[in-house]
Amino acid sequence: MQAIGNYIKEHNQGKFVLYVSCEKFTNQFIEAVRNNNMQGFTNFYLQVDVLVLDDVQFLSGKEKTGSFFHIFNHLHQAGKQIIMTSDCPPRELAGFQERLLSRFKWGLTADLQQPDLETRIAIIQKKLQGEGIMMDEEVIEYLAHSIDTNVRELEGVIVSLMAQASLNRKDIDIDLAKKTLVNIVQHTDNKEINIDSIQKKVADHFGISVEDLKSKSRKKELVVPRQIAIYFTKEFTDFSLKSIGYHFGGRDHSTVIHAIQTINDLLKTDKEIKNAISDLGRQFNVKAKR
Repeated sequence: MQAIGNYIKEHNQGKFVLYVSCEKFTNQFIEAVRNNNMQGFTNFYLQVDVLVLDDVQFLSGKEKTGSFFHIFNHLHQAGKQIIMTSDCPPRELAGFQERLLSRFKWGLTADLQQPDLETRIAIIQKKLQGEGIMMDEEVIEYLAHSIDTNVRELEGVIVSLMAQASLNRKDIDIDLAKKTLVNIVQHTDNKEINIDSIQKKVADHFGISVEDLKSKSRKKELVVPRQIAIYFTKEFTDFSLKSIGYHFGGRDHSTVIHAIQTINDLLKTDKEIKNAISDLGRQFNVKAKR
């Protein structure tokens, strides 16, 4: 939304573009009511050429939506632009007057999703290009697979990596990326629970190496520990199925789904598997995210 507002300002410098969160809008409304200054409150918003309103779902309540209806109508009739975000489609917004909801549906509704893997890779490359920094494709792919929550976190890791590399006079490699991610990216409340620690604990429990977990071997003594490690990764982290597969030797998401389902089934019938899951669970000492 900030990008949209900035773009409009750059190309239409005379326009009054206003970004406001619904929390701020509500606070201004309450203050206007308290000071008997609703006319001043309304007049201010009627001057806007482009109103950018964030988290409109918080603008529920008959009195507030009644005031906003008047502002919305005036701006719309005057040919002004209104841009809003919410955590659900207009039809699912609760606590709004029907006449206002019907107006929300007049405009373009766009469903914004988290960036996919290819987009995250492109964002990293663009950021590095802007900073004049070189980074191996292997590291870029590792970062893109490891951070699939939001762009701010992704950019924060890149900045930290560049700072660490500069301070320590080291190249940005996989080892540095892993160390930086451990300190920044939290996928659970426990800092130690991440894919690396899960793989290490599971491998140690079964007396194999982490490399064995990631290998292409189909030996039973490796397949079961690998499936258990994948199961715990899904339970304790927010990584996507595709990213989990990447960290386990580049497996596809269907293999990850099969591994998780296999362990879920074995937990009902196999006492040995159940004990192994229980023992490892106590080592992690954290509740599954679900």
